[in-house]
Amino acid sequence: MGSRVVDRSAYDDYLRKFNARDYDGVLDYYHDDFELSFAGYLFTTKAAVKSFYGFLHSYLDERIVIDRFISDRTTVALEARVQLKGLRDLTPEVLAAEGFERMGVMSAGQEIEIPQFIHYHLEDGKIRKALCAIFMPPVPG
Repeated sequence: MGSRVVDRSAYDDYLRKFNARDYDGVLDYYHDDFELSFAGYLFTTKAAVKSFYGFLHSYLDERIVIDRFISDRTTVALEARVQLKGLRDLTPEVLAAEGFERMGVMSAGQEIEIPQFIHYHLEDGKIRKALCAIFMPPVPG
Protein backbone atom coordinates (compact mmCIF):
# COMPACT_ATOMS: atom_id res chain seq x y z
CA MET A 1 0.00 0.00 0.00
CA GLY A 2 2.96 2.37 0.42
CA SER A 3 2.73 5.58 2.43
CA ARG A 4 -0.48 6.89 0.96
CA VAL A 5 -4.14 7.03 1.75
CA VAL A 6 -5.71 3.59 1.85
CA ASP A 7 -8.66 4.50 -0.33
CA ARG A 8 -11.72 2.43 -1.08
CA SER A 9 -10.07 0.87 -4.14
CA ALA A 10 -7.10 -0.38 -2.11
CA TYR A 11 -9.42 -1.64 0.62
CA ASP A 12 -11.61 -3.42 -1.92
CA ASP A 13 -8.48 -5.25 -3.13
CA TYR A 14 -7.71 -6.24 0.47
CA LEU A 15 -11.28 -7.45 0.92
CA ARG A 16 -11.22 -9.44 -2.34
CA LYS A 17 -8.15 -11.25 -1.05
CA PHE A 18 -9.83 -11.91 2.30
CA ASN A 19 -12.99 -13.25 0.67
CA ALA A 20 -10.84 -15.46 -1.62
CA ARG A 21 -8.96 -16.82 1.44
CA ASP A 22 -5.67 -15.42 0.10
CA TYR A 23 -4.23 -15.02 3.60
CA ASP A 24 -0.73 -14.16 2.35
CA GLY A 25 -2.22 -11.43 0.14
CA VAL A 26 -4.23 -10.08 3.07
CA LEU A 27 -1.22 -10.10 5.38
CA ASP A 28 0.84 -8.17 2.82
CA TYR A 29 -1.31 -5.21 3.88
CA TYR A 30 -0.12 -5.56 7.49
CA HIS A 31 2.92 -3.95 9.06
CA ASP A 32 5.55 -6.42 10.30
CA ASP A 33 4.72 -5.34 13.87
CA PHE A 34 0.92 -5.37 14.18
CA GLU A 35 -2.01 -6.11 16.45
CA LEU A 36 -5.31 -7.58 15.28
CA SER A 37 -8.01 -7.62 17.94
CA PHE A 38 -11.51 -9.05 17.72
CA ALA A 39 -13.93 -11.29 19.61
CA GLY A 40 -11.80 -10.82 22.74
CA TYR A 41 -8.67 -12.22 21.08
CA LEU A 42 -5.39 -10.55 20.11
CA PHE A 43 -3.22 -11.74 17.22
CA THR A 44 0.29 -10.33 16.74
CA THR A 45 1.92 -12.66 14.23
CA LYS A 46 1.08 -13.50 10.65
CA ALA A 47 1.36 -17.21 11.45
CA ALA A 48 -1.27 -16.86 14.21
CA VAL A 49 -3.65 -15.00 11.87
CA LYS A 50 -3.25 -17.63 9.14
CA SER A 51 -3.77 -20.44 11.63
CA PHE A 52 -6.91 -18.84 13.09
CA TYR A 53 -8.53 -18.11 9.74
CA GLY A 54 -7.54 -21.52 8.37
CA PHE A 55 -9.37 -23.07 11.33
CA LEU A 56 -12.38 -20.73 11.21
CA HIS A 57 -12.91 -20.96 7.47
CA SER A 58 -12.83 -24.75 7.60
CA TYR A 59 -16.08 -24.46 9.60
CA LEU A 60 -17.64 -21.24 8.27
CA ASP A 61 -17.99 -19.39 5.01
CA GLU A 62 -17.33 -15.74 5.89
CA ARG A 63 -18.00 -12.73 3.68
CA ILE A 64 -17.60 -9.08 4.61
CA VAL A 65 -19.90 -6.44 3.11
CA ILE A 66 -18.94 -2.77 3.56
CA ASP A 67 -21.71 -0.29 4.38
CA ARG A 68 -19.67 2.81 5.31
CA PHE A 69 -16.02 3.59 4.61
CA ILE A 70 -13.71 6.49 5.43
CA SER A 71 -9.93 6.77 5.30
CA ASP A 72 -6.94 9.06 5.41
CA ARG A 73 -3.17 8.54 5.76
CA THR A 74 -3.38 7.16 9.30
CA THR A 75 -6.82 5.61 9.63
CA VAL A 76 -9.40 3.43 7.92
CA ALA A 77 -12.78 3.21 9.61
CA LEU A 78 -15.77 1.28 8.40
CA GLU A 79 -19.10 -0.21 9.22
CA ALA A 80 -19.55 -3.68 7.82
CA ARG A 81 -21.74 -6.73 7.92
CA VAL A 82 -19.98 -10.03 8.48
CA GLN A 83 -22.02 -12.75 6.83
CA LEU A 84 -21.40 -16.25 8.16
CA LYS A 85 -22.70 -19.59 6.94
CA GLY A 86 -21.95 -22.82 8.76
CA LEU A 87 -20.15 -25.37 6.59
CA ARG A 88 -20.04 -27.92 9.41
CA ASP A 89 -20.94 -27.83 13.09
CA LEU A 90 -18.75 -25.48 15.11
CA THR A 91 -19.38 -26.75 18.63
CA PRO A 92 -18.26 -25.54 22.06
CA GLU A 93 -15.93 -28.55 22.22
CA VAL A 94 -14.27 -27.70 18.89
CA LEU A 95 -13.86 -24.06 19.93
CA ALA A 96 -12.43 -25.04 23.33
CA ALA A 97 -9.95 -27.44 21.72
CA GLU A 98 -8.64 -24.55 19.59
CA GLY A 99 -8.63 -22.06 22.49
CA PHE A 100 -11.52 -19.93 21.17
CA GLU A 101 -14.13 -20.58 23.86
CA ARG A 102 -15.52 -17.03 23.70
CA MET A 103 -16.60 -17.37 20.08
CA GLY A 104 -20.14 -18.36 19.15
CA VAL A 105 -21.16 -21.80 18.00
CA MET A 106 -22.79 -22.41 14.62
CA SER A 107 -24.48 -25.37 12.99
CA ALA A 108 -23.91 -26.56 9.44
CA GLY A 109 -26.26 -24.60 7.18
CA GLN A 110 -26.95 -21.87 9.76
CA GLU A 111 -26.60 -18.30 8.46
CA ILE A 112 -26.08 -15.15 10.50
CA GLU A 113 -25.08 -11.56 9.83
CA ILE A 114 -23.07 -9.59 12.38
CA PRO A 115 -22.83 -5.78 12.17
CA GLN A 116 -19.28 -4.64 12.95
CA PHE A 117 -17.25 -1.49 13.33
CA ILE A 118 -13.72 -2.05 12.04
CA HIS A 119 -11.00 0.51 12.73
CA TYR A 120 -7.47 0.33 11.34
CA HIS A 121 -4.46 2.37 12.43
CA LEU A 122 -1.97 2.78 9.58
CA GLU A 123 1.76 3.31 9.60
CA ASP A 124 3.63 3.81 6.33
CA GLY A 125 0.48 2.71 4.48
CA LYS A 126 0.34 -0.63 6.29
CA ILE A 127 -2.07 -1.83 8.97
CA ARG A 128 -0.39 -1.45 12.36
CA LYS A 129 -3.49 -2.09 14.48
CA ALA A 130 -6.89 -3.54 13.55
CA LEU A 131 -9.78 -3.32 15.99
CA CYS A 132 -13.09 -5.04 15.33
CA ALA A 133 -16.16 -4.43 17.48
CA ILE A 134 -19.57 -6.04 17.13
CA PHE A 135 -22.49 -3.64 17.08
CA MET A 136 -25.45 -4.90 19.06
CA PRO A 137 -28.55 -2.94 18.06
CA PRO A 138 -31.10 -2.30 20.79
CA VAL A 139 -33.87 -4.84 21.12
CA PRO A 140 -37.33 -3.26 20.77
CA GLY A 141 -39.49 -3.75 23.74
